[in-house]
Amino acid sequence: MLLALDTATRFASLALHDGRVLRYEVTWEAGRQHTTQLTPRLVAALEELQLGPDALSAVAVSLGPGSFTGLRVGLAIAKGLALARGIPLVGIPTLDILAAAQGRSRRPLLAVIQAGRGRLCAARYRWRRGWQRREGPFLTTWEDLLASITRPTLLCGEIDERGFQLIEGLGEQVTVLSPAHCLRRAGFLAELAWERLRRGETDDPATLTPLYLNWP
Repeated sequence: MLLALDTATRFASLALHDGRVLRYEVTWEAGRQHTTQLTPRLVAALEELQLGPDALSAVAVSLGPGSFTGLRVGLAIAKGLALARGIPLVGIPTLDILAAAQGRSRRPLLAVIQAGRGRLCAARYRWRRGWQRREGPFLTTWEDLLASITRPTLLCGEIDERGFQLIEGLGEQVTVLSPAHCLRRAGFLAELAWERLRRGETDDPATLTPLYLNWP
């Protein structure tokens, strides 16, 4: 059973996936309470499936970009479990989780999360047997990001009121995906992690670090 943890932003998500079936998933608005909320949610998930910690065979975690505190909490728990149980650890970039939830399209995809103080973390994707990242992640603003769009584009992720106001002025140039598709879900993190595990790709708990972005 693979445990997937995403605590990169104020929205957190947890999933249990056995490689064939998504057995459990919960996504909630944690705010800044990741430290106090994540472990009880994990205990509840295992109890609901009548499993113990020994059932875990791998752990996946969102690497960032994201908030310093959120990423630190998720990575600390993921590393602790991997080391204590002797199970594989897989880190996945945060914005790749958003992209994985989207359906096939000929249009490019932009995935964004809030970075605070009017800034965004963003990455660009194109469909090549799945969404492949072609640029980013990078820090930007709504004004700069939207000004860079030169063709009809899909947009998903954390969009604030300022973003919606600016997007409305672009007409059909930008299509905002539905709220359900804009929410990061640990089930997709788990699927990306299983793909890496099947290729024999894992990360070293001793050296895996969060992905932080700094304003130039």
